[in-house]
Amino acid sequence: MESDSSFYDILVWIVTIAVLAAILLPQMFKILREYERAVVFRLGKYLKTKGPGLIFLIPFIDKIERVDLRVLTINVDRQEVITKDNVTVHVDAITFFRVMDAEQAVIQVEKYIHATSMLAQTTLRSIVGQVELDELLAEREKVNKNIQEIIDRQTDPWGIKVVSVEVRDVVLPENMKRAMARQAETERDRRAKVINAQGEYQAAERMVDAAQMMEKAPMALQLRFLQTMAEVSEENATFAMLPLPMEMLDVFKGMSDTNLPSSSNGDETDTGDES
Repeated sequence: MESDSSFYDILVWIVTIAVLAAILLPQMFKILREYERAVVFRLGKYLKTKGPGLIFLIPFIDKIERVDLRVLTINVDRQEVITKDNVTVHVDAITFFRVMDAEQAVIQVEKYIHATSMLAQTTLRSIVGQVELDELLAEREKVNKNIQEIIDRQTDPWGIKVVSVEVRDVVLPENMKRAMARQAETERDRRAKVINAQGEYQAAERMVDAAQMMEKAPMALQLRFLQTMAEVSEENATFAMLPLPMEMLDVFKGMSDTNLPSSSNGDETDTGDES
Protein backbone atom coordinates (compact mmCIF):
# COMPACT_ATOMS: atom_id res chain seq x y z
CA MET A 1 0.00 0.00 0.00
CA GLU A 2 2.83 2.37 0.85
CA SER A 3 4.37 1.72 -2.54
CA ASP A 4 1.07 2.52 -4.25
CA SER A 5 0.67 5.79 -2.33
CA SER A 6 4.23 6.83 -3.12
CA PHE A 7 3.61 6.05 -6.79
CA TYR A 8 0.49 8.23 -6.79
CA ASP A 9 2.39 11.05 -5.09
CA ILE A 10 5.11 10.91 -7.73
CA LEU A 11 2.49 10.84 -10.48
CA VAL A 12 0.76 13.89 -9.02
CA TRP A 13 4.03 15.78 -8.92
CA ILE A 14 4.85 14.82 -12.49
CA VAL A 15 1.42 15.94 -13.71
CA THR A 16 1.70 19.19 -11.75
CA ILE A 17 5.14 19.94 -13.14
CA ALA A 18 3.96 19.12 -16.67
CA VAL A 19 0.97 21.44 -16.37
CA LEU A 20 3.09 24.25 -14.96
CA ALA A 21 5.65 23.74 -17.71
CA ALA A 22 2.94 23.81 -20.37
CA ILE A 23 1.66 27.08 -18.94
CA LEU A 24 4.92 28.81 -18.06
CA LEU A 25 7.26 27.80 -20.88
CA PRO A 26 5.23 29.54 -23.65
CA GLN A 27 5.17 32.62 -21.43
CA MET A 28 8.89 32.47 -20.71
CA PHE A 29 10.31 31.82 -24.17
CA LYS A 30 9.35 33.40 -27.50
CA ILE A 31 10.84 32.81 -30.93
CA LEU A 32 10.86 35.78 -33.30
CA ARG A 33 11.51 35.55 -37.02
CA GLU A 34 14.18 37.59 -38.74
CA TYR A 35 11.72 40.30 -39.82
CA GLU A 36 9.99 40.55 -36.41
CA ARG A 37 10.74 42.59 -33.30
CA ALA A 38 9.17 42.35 -29.84
CA VAL A 39 8.45 45.51 -27.87
CA VAL A 40 8.62 44.34 -24.21
CA PHE A 41 6.56 45.94 -21.45
CA ARG A 42 7.27 44.99 -17.83
CA LEU A 43 4.36 45.77 -15.52
CA GLY A 44 3.03 48.11 -18.20
CA LYS A 45 6.27 50.07 -18.59
CA TYR A 46 8.41 49.94 -21.72
CA LEU A 47 11.51 47.82 -21.09
CA LYS A 48 13.30 47.25 -24.41
CA THR A 49 12.93 45.94 -27.95
CA LYS A 50 14.09 42.36 -28.44
CA GLY A 51 14.60 40.01 -31.34
CA PRO A 52 15.02 38.29 -33.65
CA GLY A 53 15.59 34.75 -32.37
CA LEU A 54 14.87 33.28 -28.92
CA ILE A 55 13.99 35.75 -26.17
CA PHE A 56 13.31 35.19 -22.46
CA LEU A 57 10.39 36.79 -20.57
CA ILE A 58 9.15 36.76 -17.00
CA PRO A 59 5.78 34.97 -17.03
CA PHE A 60 2.70 37.10 -16.28
CA ILE A 61 4.92 40.17 -15.78
CA ASP A 62 6.36 40.83 -19.22
CA LYS A 63 4.06 41.49 -22.16
CA ILE A 64 5.17 41.90 -25.77
CA GLU A 65 3.88 43.50 -28.94
CA ARG A 66 5.11 41.93 -32.16
CA VAL A 67 6.03 44.33 -34.97
CA ASP A 68 6.58 43.30 -38.60
CA LEU A 69 9.50 45.14 -40.22
CA ARG A 70 8.72 44.08 -43.79
CA VAL A 71 7.28 46.42 -46.39
CA LEU A 72 3.53 46.53 -45.86
CA THR A 73 0.88 47.42 -48.44
CA ILE A 74 -2.23 49.50 -47.89
CA ASN A 75 -4.95 49.67 -50.51
CA VAL A 76 -6.56 53.11 -50.38
CA ASP A 77 -10.22 52.68 -51.30
CA ARG A 78 -11.66 54.51 -54.29
CA GLN A 79 -12.46 58.13 -53.47
CA GLU A 80 -14.71 60.61 -55.26
CA VAL A 81 -12.69 63.81 -55.60
CA ILE A 82 -13.28 67.15 -57.34
CA THR A 83 -10.16 68.41 -59.09
CA LYS A 84 -8.98 72.01 -59.21
CA ASP A 85 -10.79 72.59 -62.52
CA ASN A 86 -14.09 71.25 -61.05
CA VAL A 87 -14.07 67.78 -62.64
CA THR A 88 -15.40 64.91 -60.55
CA VAL A 89 -13.16 61.83 -60.71
CA HIS A 90 -12.81 58.57 -58.80
CA VAL A 91 -9.27 57.69 -57.74
CA ASP A 92 -7.66 54.93 -55.71
CA ALA A 93 -4.07 54.32 -54.70
CA ILE A 94 -1.64 51.88 -53.09
CA THR A 95 0.70 52.87 -50.24
CA PHE A 96 3.91 50.97 -49.46
CA PHE A 97 5.53 51.57 -46.06
CA ARG A 98 7.68 49.86 -43.45
CA VAL A 99 8.32 50.23 -39.72
CA MET A 100 11.76 51.67 -38.99
CA ASP A 101 11.39 52.04 -35.20
CA ALA A 102 9.26 49.37 -33.53
CA GLU A 103 9.19 51.22 -30.21
CA GLN A 104 7.74 54.41 -31.73
CA ALA A 105 5.25 52.50 -33.87
CA VAL A 106 3.77 50.80 -30.79
CA ILE A 107 3.98 53.61 -28.25
CA GLN A 108 3.29 56.76 -30.29
CA VAL A 109 0.20 55.63 -32.22
CA GLU A 110 -2.61 53.13 -31.72
CA LYS A 111 -2.88 50.62 -34.58
CA TYR A 112 -0.24 52.20 -36.80
CA ILE A 113 -1.43 50.34 -39.91
CA HIS A 114 -4.96 51.73 -39.60
CA ALA A 115 -3.63 55.22 -38.81
CA THR A 116 -1.36 55.19 -41.87
CA SER A 117 -4.24 54.00 -44.04
CA MET A 118 -6.51 56.84 -42.90
CA LEU A 119 -3.72 59.38 -43.39
CA ALA A 120 -3.05 58.10 -46.93
CA GLN A 121 -6.75 58.33 -47.78
CA THR A 122 -7.03 61.92 -46.53
CA THR A 123 -3.83 63.01 -48.25
CA LEU A 124 -4.95 61.49 -51.55
CA ARG A 125 -8.17 63.51 -51.50
CA SER A 126 -6.30 66.68 -50.58
CA ILE A 127 -3.59 66.45 -53.25
CA VAL A 128 -5.94 65.43 -56.07
CA GLY A 129 -8.19 68.37 -55.19
CA GLN A 130 -5.23 70.76 -55.68
CA VAL A 131 -4.32 69.71 -59.24
CA GLU A 132 -6.12 69.97 -62.56
CA LEU A 133 -7.33 66.97 -64.50
CA ASP A 134 -4.67 67.26 -67.21
CA GLU A 135 -1.92 67.38 -64.59
CA LEU A 136 -3.39 64.37 -62.79
CA LEU A 137 -3.41 62.33 -65.99
CA ALA A 138 -0.13 63.52 -67.54
CA GLU A 139 2.05 64.06 -64.45
CA ARG A 140 1.11 61.04 -62.36
CA GLU A 141 4.64 60.64 -60.98
CA LYS A 142 4.66 64.21 -59.64
CA VAL A 143 1.32 63.65 -57.87
CA ASN A 144 2.59 60.37 -56.40
CA LYS A 145 5.73 62.06 -55.09
CA ASN A 146 3.75 64.87 -53.44
CA ILE A 147 1.47 62.38 -51.69
CA GLN A 148 4.44 60.32 -50.53
CA GLU A 149 6.28 63.33 -49.10
CA ILE A 150 3.25 64.51 -47.12
CA ILE A 151 2.46 61.07 -45.66
CA ASP A 152 6.12 60.43 -44.87
CA ARG A 153 6.41 63.74 -43.04
CA GLN A 154 3.36 62.93 -40.93
CA THR A 155 4.37 59.35 -40.10
CA ASP A 156 8.02 60.08 -39.31
CA PRO A 157 7.31 60.62 -35.55
CA TRP A 158 5.64 57.19 -35.54
CA GLY A 159 8.82 55.48 -36.73
CA ILE A 160 7.25 54.65 -40.11
CA LYS A 161 8.88 55.22 -43.50
CA VAL A 162 6.63 55.55 -46.56
CA VAL A 163 8.43 53.83 -49.42
CA SER A 164 6.13 54.91 -52.26
CA VAL A 165 2.57 55.87 -53.13
CA GLU A 166 1.04 54.97 -56.50
CA VAL A 167 -2.23 56.36 -57.83
CA ARG A 168 -3.56 53.20 -59.41
CA ASP A 169 -6.62 54.27 -61.37
CA VAL A 170 -8.44 57.46 -62.37
CA VAL A 171 -12.05 56.94 -63.45
CA LEU A 172 -13.56 59.79 -65.50
CA PRO A 173 -17.23 60.53 -66.19
CA GLU A 174 -18.56 59.38 -69.55
CA ASN A 175 -19.19 62.93 -70.83
CA MET A 176 -15.63 63.89 -69.96
CA LYS A 177 -14.30 60.85 -71.83
CA ARG A 178 -16.25 61.86 -74.95
CA ALA A 179 -15.04 65.46 -74.69
CA MET A 180 -11.43 64.33 -74.35
CA ALA A 181 -11.85 61.99 -77.34
CA ARG A 182 -13.15 64.87 -79.47
CA GLN A 183 -10.29 67.05 -78.30
CA ALA A 184 -7.73 64.37 -79.20
CA GLU A 185 -9.32 63.87 -82.63
CA THR A 186 -9.26 67.60 -83.34
CA GLU A 187 -5.66 67.81 -82.23
CA ARG A 188 -4.69 64.97 -84.60
CA ASP A 189 -6.47 66.72 -87.49
CA ARG A 190 -4.62 69.94 -86.70
CA ARG A 191 -1.28 68.15 -86.69
CA ALA A 192 -2.09 66.43 -89.97
CA LYS A 193 -2.91 69.76 -91.63
CA VAL A 194 0.26 71.36 -90.26
CA ILE A 195 2.38 68.47 -91.51
CA ASN A 196 0.71 68.59 -94.92
CA ALA A 197 1.32 72.33 -95.17
CA GLN A 198 4.95 71.89 -94.18
CA GLY A 199 5.33 69.20 -96.86
CA GLU A 200 3.83 71.48 -99.51
CA TYR A 201 6.11 74.31 -98.45
CA GLN A 202 9.22 72.12 -98.58
CA ALA A 203 8.18 70.72 -101.98
CA ALA A 204 7.71 74.24 -103.32
CA GLU A 205 11.15 75.23 -102.05
CA ARG A 206 12.72 72.24 -103.81
CA MET A 207 10.88 73.02 -107.04
CA VAL A 208 12.14 76.61 -106.96
CA ASP A 209 15.68 75.34 -106.41
CA ALA A 210 15.30 72.90 -109.28
CA ALA A 211 13.97 75.63 -111.60
CA GLN A 212 16.90 77.84 -110.75
CA MET A 213 19.33 75.03 -111.48
CA MET A 214 17.63 74.26 -114.83
CA GLU A 215 17.72 77.93 -115.73
CA LYS A 216 21.48 77.91 -115.33
CA ALA A 217 21.83 74.58 -117.22
CA PRO A 218 19.06 74.25 -119.88
CA MET A 219 20.27 70.79 -120.83
CA ALA A 220 19.11 69.53 -117.42
CA LEU A 221 15.49 70.14 -118.46
CA GLN A 222 16.02 68.08 -121.62
CA LEU A 223 17.53 65.23 -119.58
CA ARG A 224 14.60 65.35 -117.19
CA PHE A 225 12.23 65.18 -120.12
CA LEU A 226 13.97 62.09 -121.48
CA GLN A 227 13.93 60.45 -118.06
CA THR A 228 10.19 61.03 -117.75
CA MET A 229 9.67 59.44 -121.18
CA ALA A 230 11.66 56.39 -120.09
CA GLU A 231 9.58 56.02 -116.93
CA VAL A 232 6.31 56.29 -118.85
CA SER A 233 7.40 53.79 -121.47
CA GLU A 234 8.01 51.15 -118.80
CA GLU A 235 4.34 51.17 -117.80
CA ASN A 236 1.69 49.24 -119.69
CA ALA A 237 -0.15 52.26 -121.09
CA THR A 238 -2.23 52.54 -124.26
CA PHE A 239 -1.10 55.92 -125.43
CA ALA A 240 1.70 57.22 -127.63
CA MET A 241 4.07 60.07 -126.97
CA LEU A 242 5.55 62.33 -129.62
CA PRO A 243 8.77 63.85 -128.35
CA LEU A 244 9.42 67.40 -129.49
CA PRO A 245 12.68 69.23 -129.07
CA MET A 246 12.62 71.86 -126.39
CA GLU A 247 14.02 74.41 -128.85
CA MET A 248 10.61 74.63 -130.50
CA LEU A 249 9.28 76.32 -127.40
CA ASP A 250 11.93 78.95 -127.77
CA VAL A 251 10.88 79.51 -131.39
CA PHE A 252 7.24 80.06 -130.41
CA LYS A 253 8.33 82.33 -127.62
CA GLY A 254 10.42 84.39 -130.03
CA MET A 255 7.52 84.67 -132.45
CA SER A 256 5.21 85.96 -129.70
CA ASP A 257 7.81 88.52 -128.68
CA THR A 258 8.17 89.85 -132.23
CA ASN A 259 4.41 90.16 -132.70
CA LEU A 260 3.88 92.27 -129.63
CA PRO A 261 5.78 95.43 -130.83
CA SER A 262 4.19 95.36 -134.27
CA SER A 263 0.74 95.22 -132.86
CA SER A 264 1.52 98.13 -130.58
CA ASN A 265 2.90 100.15 -133.54
CA GLY A 266 -0.22 99.47 -135.55
CA ASP A 267 -2.37 100.81 -132.76
CA GLU A 268 -0.35 104.02 -132.69
CA THR A 269 -0.73 104.45 -136.49
CA ASP A 270 -4.44 103.96 -136.34
CA THR A 271 -4.66 106.50 -133.62
CA GLY A 272 -2.72 109.05 -135.70
CA ASP A 273 -4.95 108.52 -138.71
CA GLU A 274 -8.08 109.04 -136.72
CA SER A 275 -6.69 112.27 -135.45
